[in-house]
Amino acid sequence: MSNELGRSQIMKLKIDFDEQAGDSPHSALDRMAGEEGYAVTINSNSWTNAGHAVNHVYDLLYMMGRDDVAVGVGGEDSILEDGTILPNVGGYLPIIEQGNGTAGYCRYRQAIPVGFGGRLDIDTNYGFRRSFLPQGKRRYSPTRQPTAQQVMVDKITASPITVFIIGASTNLAVFLMTNPQLKKNIKHIYIMGGGVRSKNPTGCCPKNSSSFCQPQQCGNRGNIFTDYTSNPYAEFNMFGDPFAAYQVIHSGIPVTLVPLDATNTIPITSEFYEEFEKNQHTYEAQYCFRSLKIARDTWFDDQFFMSYFMWDSFLSGVATSIMLKENNSNGENEFAEMEHMNITVVTSNKPYGISDGSNPFFDGLWKPKFNLKKNGVHSGHVYARLRDPFCITKNGKGRCKDGYTQEVTGPEGARVLVAVKAKPNREKNSSLNREYFRSFLDVLNRKKQTGKFNFTTQFPHYQEVIYNPDFSGRRLGKNVVFDMDMSAGDFLALLYLLKVPVELINLKAILVTTTGWANAAAIDIVYDLLHMMGRDDIPVGIGGFFALNQSNPNFPSTGDCKYNRAIPHGAGGFLDSDTLYGLARVLPRSPRRYTAENSKKFGAPRDTEHPELRQPLALEVWQSVIKSLDSGSSITILTNGPLTTVAQIILSDKKCSAIQDIIVVGGHIVKHKKDKGNAINIPTNRYAELNMFLDPLAAKTVFSSGHSITLIPLNVQRKVCGFHKALASLYLVKKTPEALFARRLLSKLHQLKEANSSYQHMDIFLGEILGAVIVGGGNALLNTSYALKNIEVLATGIESEDGRVIIGQNIGTSVKVLENLDPQAYYGTFATRLGCTKQSAVIGSFEEQRRIWSAPHK
Repeated sequence: MSNELGRSQIMKLKIDFDEQAGDSPHSALDRMAGEEGYAVTINSNSWTNAGHAVNHVYDLLYMMGRDDVAVGVGGEDSILEDGTILPNVGGYLPIIEQGNGTAGYCRYRQAIPVGFGGRLDIDTNYGFRRSFLPQGKRRYSPTRQPTAQQVMVDKITASPITVFIIGASTNLAVFLMTNPQLKKNIKHIYIMGGGVRSKNPTGCCPKNSSSFCQPQQCGNRGNIFTDYTSNPYAEFNMFGDPFAAYQVIHSGIPVTLVPLDATNTIPITSEFYEEFEKNQHTYEAQYCFRSLKIARDTWFDDQFFMSYFMWDSFLSGVATSIMLKENNSNGENEFAEMEHMNITVVTSNKPYGISDGSNPFFDGLWKPKFNLKKNGVHSGHVYARLRDPFCITKNGKGRCKDGYTQEVTGPEGARVLVAVKAKPNREKNSSLNREYFRSFLDVLNRKKQTGKFNFTTQFPHYQEVIYNPDFSGRRLGKNVVFDMDMSAGDFLALLYLLKVPVELINLKAILVTTTGWANAAAIDIVYDLLHMMGRDDIPVGIGGFFALNQSNPNFPSTGDCKYNRAIPHGAGGFLDSDTLYGLARVLPRSPRRYTAENSKKFGAPRDTEHPELRQPLALEVWQSVIKSLDSGSSITILTNGPLTTVAQIILSDKKCSAIQDIIVVGGHIVKHKKDKGNAINIPTNRYAELNMFLDPLAAKTVFSSGHSITLIPLNVQRKVCGFHKALASLYLVKKTPEALFARRLLSKLHQLKEANSSYQHMDIFLGEILGAVIVGGGNALLNTSYALKNIEVLATGIESEDGRVIIGQNIGTSVKVLENLDPQAYYGTFATRLGCTKQSAVIGSFEEQRRIWSAPHK
């Protein structure tokens, strides 16, 4: 069933379950969690993001009473230009894109939707995960989290092992390429993925349909529904890293494949769904069913029962049944018909030996990487992007086959045991038409090795509380909307804004821009911090998922990562932002959270069970704020990230008179050639500041809008990046919960910067608080000085220029630019505000909640 949990690799006897936390790894994990000697490594280069996936796995294992199970994710090592693979490559990128560090291009991953119906819903399990799964003590923590390769080496070295792969094969391929001497310890590999002789049943015209029905994916081998016009052959797991899949299939280790050939024959039926609904006698069964229910309720059309299949969980059933029989070389099992086939995985497209700039294994190299053959099967054109021109043909059927598990003859193939069809139910009169359906419900509902509790039953006195402040009798101050991209500095800025007396600032709303430092699912941290501060009344809107003009016009939920590829996926990047450097789970748990619940009122196909919980969009929140204003009132927008959301507001209403001014934290004023910007991982761009680079067209739109703009540029932010001084100031003030949390976060950033090369950019987050301090009335306290400058932001599409701020007399528009301030006053002002006991936290931490919920209410 689907709901990508990370996509994992399980190990049995030991089992390594390499998963990508999505399709239905939670049901696969639940089925396997009773096994001894079990480990999980997470593949995070396709349907899920590492920080959300690893905590999801920890929570599932905690529910099942299996905190003994090792979990590995990520790693910071590189693959060198000569093909040398360092020991801890993290698997954030497909092998063909892996270079130095964890930042890189989304060659294959861009085919996966980013927001609704894609990675956002997988990272949060449609918003259901946090409301159900209990929270234990294990969580991601920077530099302490075991890497995927560490866990693999430890477990595979210890004893013979079986590996389940229900995602891209990157982690295991890297292991095999770096530890060939340990290959003998892997007894068998079970893979869910690929399509050999499959014919896609989705996208077909129903019987008796009108002549207007145009078949889409119908009959294709693969399931890349977002770009089947380029590649109709691949299945997502293989497509996520074709070269890695090739290495695993051709490793010489016995492989059993459960491809689309088999899973297409076991769609979720309405009868199974109804039977499942009646049989939820364990926590794991409840979690799986309710996950299935929200997936069905939010399905994009009315063909759910024709296009939603048993994917990963079917692999776990088939594999377990095979493994229970001794000397079972033919793969006899209860659930699937099996057949031996000679297959390979296509990694490049004919003609071989060309050099067209698409293949980093060969292009520009005197010697091919990994000693690959110059005219061999890996040397052709490699799928480069959505609707790759090479792949498009005049007849409309794509010709690229990257990731296709192709049946071949001769030595270029590997002999693989393949599941070809799900077996029918042996009970002819049963409403369940597949044998596996019976077993699935039986296993999930067994009382042996069952889950201990869910989130609410974890605490005997759990109580959901909403904190709405009472400001009656108080004259509210300047209306402010805070636009944040959820970097570490943004959360400190938000804390500061919430501490400024409401007589000075009336924080009307928070807009979350998802094109910056964090993935969209980190919005839950915003809700938690607001809950901590007693401000559950503040609406939070989620912005668009791509920089302007970067979404795919043919499938807008997908798009390019041209700009946000600058952000590392691992340490100091998305992994840490998504978990707030391991501290997100220290915050109290808010009853508000992202949810995929939706309503026909807002264009959904149907109302879900709780449409009132729907996550509002940023533009909807903005429009609601505008309607709430008194006559003649206006709004100050403080924006701390890429200007995507603000640009969309301006483009939606170019004459919006309610905007008083826009305070932009970002941009870089270059005074001399040595005055570099901070567009990390983009070596060709020396002078751009990252917020401008991450969406240059949005920045250009905002700065040319005619609105009053104040710029707080990078060169001034750098004046207030002293960790020692900031922390020293925080140690001098009262220990309010918010001051303690800020101190803890800043200490963590400081320690990481001092100890680890992946965290050298941590000081940029200190400067991000500056906008909040100024909006909160800090100009006089900081002794600031400004100058008017004519500014233009470049958005040419040229990597070396995008996001650069140009100053001149006859260009751009006039902008108020912060030029100087008193740094020591800044540190003191920030600390003093957080140490004030007024407008302080109403609930300090999750541990405080735990204590309250564990004792009877007075």
